[in-house]
Amino acid sequence: MSALPKLAPEVPRLPAPLPLVSFDKVAIHLGGREILSPTTLEIGRGEFVCIVGPSGCGKTTLLRAAAGFVPTHEGAVLRGGEVVSGPSRQAAFVFQDYGRALLPWRTVAGNVALALEAAKVPGAERAVRIAAVLATVGLSAHAGKFPSQLSGGMQQRVQIARCLAQQPELLMMDEPFGALDAMTRESLQDELARLVHEQGLTVLFVTHDLDEAIYLGDRVVALRANPGPGRPSLARVVDVPLPRPRNQLATKELPDFLRLRRELYGFLGHGDD
Repeated sequence: MSALPKLAPEVPRLPAPLPLVSFDKVAIHLGGREILSPTTLEIGRGEFVCIVGPSGCGKTTLLRAAAGFVPTHEGAVLRGGEVVSGPSRQAAFVFQDYGRALLPWRTVAGNVALALEAAKVPGAERAVRIAAVLATVGLSAHAGKFPSQLSGGMQQRVQIARCLAQQPELLMMDEPFGALDAMTRESLQDELARLVHEQGLTVLFVTHDLDEAIYLGDRVVALRANPGPGRPSLARVVDVPLPRPRNQLATKELPDFLRLRRELYGFLGHGDD
């Protein structure tokens, strides 16, 4: 009688990694109006997720809820499994209006220092961290300048540098490149993609620009206008299977890029009903 074949030892299954951010049936009302209907969405660690949708659909509201700036009317936002109840140093927010986000009476280095002062980083350590983060965003030579002496793109880099100085795990960006010219915007897109890769950041990025969303994102989340009963805010979540690193010319000529652009344009331009 032949011996029975030996069975391979069973490999224990590892639990799925906990998402960094979870929106658990989150609904938000402002001024008596439902801005965001119950939305459920998970953001994995290290993911770059872009949020698109018509004006007024709740993109910025969703982002602010993740930051703890806006309370939820229903459901909860969780970060690392803990309910978000207010702002945290683990989450940094880059605003669209970089001019108002920077203090005009402080130099570039002084603006970056704000994050370190808030975190009570010892003075002796601040200069080293400021120098390192300015080098990361290519502003070492401009540390002593004031915001009014910088271009719009450089001012936005200062705001990004200030966020990076607090060493967050989550970076939230509300149309950060919307007011910049096309060439500056593309340059900062590539710089942001590099920083995210090097530092292992998780990013939630709001934009009106479909090309920008597809070019930067691992996934694109599309929200619909006028949510309500039977019309949830979250309309589609689209995976972006484009190889990295990406290139402003070659990537945008890929068939998958053009397919995704047509799909999202059709949804945003003509709705999904």
